Amino acid sequence: MNPRADAPPATAGPTVRRFGRAERWVHRTTAVLTGVCVLTAACLYVPQLAQLVGRRALVVTVHEWSGLALPLPLLAGLASRAVRADLGRLNRFGPHDRTWLRAALRRDRRSASRPAGKFNAGQKIYAAWIAGAGLVMLGTGLMMWFTSLTPLAWRTGATFVHDWLALTAGIVLAGHIGMALADPEARRGMRTGRVGRDWAEREHPLWRP
Repeated sequence: MNPRADAPPATAGPTVRRFGRAERWVHRTTAVLTGVCVLTAACLYVPQLAQLVGRRALVVTVHEWSGLALPLPLLAGLASRAVRADLGRLNRFGPHDRTWLRAALRRDRRSASRPAGKFNAGQKIYAAWIAGAGLVMLGTGLMMWFTSLTPLAWRTGATFVHDWLALTAGIVLAGHIGMALADPEARRGMRTGRVGRDWAEREHPLWRP
C-alpha cells in the first residue's frame, strides 16, 4: 500500500474496477491461511500463549497443514487471466519504479514524484519478498516435518532459518497491515473490487483501468 498523509479522503464519486473476483479470492484465502500460520506459530513459541492454548500437538498439526496449503490459492488463481496479468505486472520493475523508490526514500509525498502503474514499487518489492520468504519457509518447514528424511545438521539449520525468517515475515506483514489500515480506499479496492477514480489517478497515475 502507499498511504499519503496529505491525501484527500475518499469520495463517493466515479469508481473504476481494480480487482476482479479471482484476485480478491486469492488475496483473502491467502490472508486467512497466513493468519492461521502466524497465530499457531505464536502459540508454539510464546510461552504464555502456549500455556493458555495448550494442546500443542493439535496446534503443530494446524500450523503444518496451513503452511502446506498456503501456496494453493495462488496456484488455483493461475486459472484466471486477471490473476496472471497482475502477477506479470508485479514481476516487472521499470524506470518509473526506481523513481518511486527514490521519492519514497526522500519522503517526498507528491504524486508527481511517485509514478506508479497498477502496483507501485513498494507493493512489487513486498510481493517478491513475501513470495521468496514463503518458499523458503515451506522448504525448511518440510525438513522439520519429515525428520526421518533429513540429517540432523540439515534440520538444525532449517529450524534456525525457519524461526528467524518467520519473525522477520511477521514484522513485514505487520507493516503491510498497518499501511492497509492507513489507506481506506485501497482496502475498499480489495474488499469490493472498485476504487475511486480520483484515488486511482492520484496514487497510480500510470495505470489505465
